[in-house]
Amino acid sequence: MNAARRELDALLLAVQFLTRWPVRVSGVFSEERLAATVRYYPLVGVLIGAFAGGIFWLAYLIFPMSLAVVLSTAVSLLATGALHEDGFADVCDGLGGSSEREKALAIMRDSRLGTYGTAGLGLMLTAKILALVALPPSIVPWLLIAAHAASRSSVVLVIATSQYVRDAGTATPVTETPHPGSLLFALATGAAAVGGLGIAGAYSVIPVGLIGLAAGHLAMRRAYERRLGGYTGDCLGSVQQMSELGMYLAVVGVMSSP
Repeated sequence: MNAARRELDALLLAVQFLTRWPVRVSGVFSEERLAATVRYYPLVGVLIGAFAGGIFWLAYLIFPMSLAVVLSTAVSLLATGALHEDGFADVCDGLGGSSEREKALAIMRDSRLGTYGTAGLGLMLTAKILALVALPPSIVPWLLIAAHAASRSSVVLVIATSQYVRDAGTATPVTETPHPGSLLFALATGAAAVGGLGIAGAYSVIPVGLIGLAAGHLAMRRAYERRLGGYTGDCLGSVQQMSELGMYLAVVGVMSSP
């Protein structure tokens, strides 16, 4: 298999892993092949953000701004199977349900949604929707692309700099430390997507958006790493969600300032 085909398969496998889109990948599945997908997480985020942004723009031609944002949020959930939202809810349940490490991990493994998860997920979705509704319509599609891509760069950064805490053999996410080149490619892809905000004439919000993204990343990591000593697959989802929300809130904050 030549290098170009391997990279294409890695991208397709990343799409298959992070979305519900029907893609076919040639060859036999292996942990090594799955590990190669990490560098393409932000690029998949670009695709998800572009899909949600396109639906927003089409919906906005017909419906009010609020309904267009709700519809774009709904299609992004359908596209990903609410993968990261589920992880965020599980982390809320685990951290809210117990101060003990092992019990928190056991709660997070339970597929049932608890009180903390329900409240956290509801607040997360509400905050994202209200933030997007508060923005000028012209910036929303570009911000969706930027936030979905950069927040998945945030996930790759966790994999590269933290420790997986569940027992060997129970991991569903990629847990192997990415090659420095893969990490650099993932971060560069996220940064390029954020730079796309300039197409909408929103150059001034780019640094603030990155600060918001970093704040969400660090806040979520601090919350679970203090309790767990590292990360789980659910924690990756929670970091993606908080990084995405952090970018939205920062952009709204600077654009609504007098």
